[in-house]
Amino acid sequence: MIGSKTDDNEWRMDNRKINNGGTDKIDNSRKGQRAVKKRTKEILDLLEQEYGTDYKCYLNHENAWQLLIATILSAQCTDARVNIVTKDLFQKYPAVSAFANADLKELEQDIHPTGFYHNKAKNIIACCRDLEVKFGGEVPGSLEDLTSLAGVGRKTANVIRGNIFHEPSVVVDTHVKRISKRLGLTKEEDPVKVEFDLMRELPKDRWILWNIHIIRLGRTICKAPTPNCAECFLQGVCIDYANREKAKKTLKKIPGKKKEAAKKTADEKKKAAGKTADKKEESSKEDGR
Repeated sequence: MIGSKTDDNEWRMDNRKINNGGTDKIDNSRKGQRAVKKRTKEILDLLEQEYGTDYKCYLNHENAWQLLIATILSAQCTDARVNIVTKDLFQKYPAVSAFANADLKELEQDIHPTGFYHNKAKNIIACCRDLEVKFGGEVPGSLEDLTSLAGVGRKTANVIRGNIFHEPSVVVDTHVKRISKRLGLTKEEDPVKVEFDLMRELPKDRWILWNIHIIRLGRTICKAPTPNCAECFLQGVCIDYANREKAKKTLKKIPGKKKEAAKKTADEKKKAAGKTADKKEESSKEDGR
């Protein structure tokens, strides 16, 4: 059961394994060869039927360093807006060295539309200087090397590992965190713990596709704070949907004023939860915090 004391201990063990040698050492099943849970397999099959198996990165790039910078810019910003900014940005700064030697104030203005531009500009320059000095201008492939760079946390590192080096990795952005929890694959709030839960729950060869599928689902159907369950093809396997329907049936059995009071309380809780989630998302400085 995810979130239990036993799992918490296992998470700590997996955390040590990953920090010492990368995600290739994690055991993503209880006994190593355990079959994928029936409901998890149903979720994966439905996602594949709906979205296919093509690998797609939503950030436009032509090489590893462009994807690295685009991902840093994507913190607290939509991929669509980042793509608008990087279209001109990568023409103005055509190499890692150009970013490494960029004027801070000028770069801030160039990336201003992405938000948090002071911190992002500082991180991009520092990151590219490290690439030049420590890695010969090339983007490294290991989790340890990537997270040693300014502005690069596990999320950004896993984007690079999955899309550039094709290493199985789980990217926990706001969509993956929210929907994985709604589907019952994690009970955690911390992105790192969510990542480890998903690595244990999902087959390794589906980690990258999970990122792609869930991001698409989150943008089109399973939005925050209110999902469009009526159009969702995962209704039958969604824990959150089942709980919502159960709550509706319970509400129908409550007579008169008690029913109105119960509905009001439920609505207030839902509104408060939405505000809390939005507040957390706004205050978080993804990867560069």
